[in-house]
Amino acid sequence: MATGERIKHFRNLRGMTMKYLGQEVGFSESTADVRLAQYESGSRTPKADLIEKLAETLEVSPRALAVPDIDNYIGLAHTLFTLEDRYGIKVGEIDGEVCLRLDKSKGMTYLNMLDILLAWQEQAAKLETGEITKADYDQWRYTYPHPKD
Repeated sequence: MATGERIKHFRNLRGMTMKYLGQEVGFSESTADVRLAQYESGSRTPKADLIEKLAETLEVSPRALAVPDIDNYIGLAHTLFTLEDRYGIKVGEIDGEVCLRLDKSKGMTYLNMLDILLAWQEQAAKLETGEITKADYDQWRYTYPHPKD
């Protein structure tokens, strides 16, 4: 989810209008909604200082608004949080182990994600049993989706 989509997500979650949020971060009344629309549509990208103001007003971490850097654990955590919001992936526990699961109430999103995970699970099982090599497994992952998938 891009930065603009994240701003819109949290703005809607907080029940704020674009005009209200824009004014709260310092835009004039006459330009507040236009400026926010530009950020939410992705036609403009907010600079770091504006991200800070938006995050403070929306009562979220600035990292929740920025496109996460998955090369660090905090960025990865925010990616997982976005997956929860967007695709209904939930954290849970099975047999004492933390796991991720799909939310069946998400309808087609659930079914699409299930198809992806089942295909992935099938290839991972083949790797585990030695039916395919690590190179074969990586080739499958890096070229997914395949015409037959």
